[in-house]
Amino acid sequence: DLDGADLRGADLRGAHLGGAHLGGAYLRGADLRRADLRGAHLGGAYLDGADLRRADLDGALRGSDAPAGWVIRDERLTREVTEER
Repeated sequence: DLDGADLRGADLRGAHLGGAHLGGAYLRGADLRRADLRGAHLGGAYLDGADLRRADLDGALRGSDAPAGWVIRDERLTREVTEER
């Protein structure tokens, strides 16, 4: 259980995190290249700037647990900003 863990800038290349509970974890700028995140619970995780090249995210960014407003752009997860009028 890594809910709320502070992993900012951590080197997690190739880590086996499939099914891990990462809700509310701070993963800003973390290196998650080739990490196994299949089925990980990422709801509320802070992932801006995380490097996700070749990471396996199967099932991790789906359903109600997926972090709202996030998109994968240029192989990095970034928050999609929308203006309310």
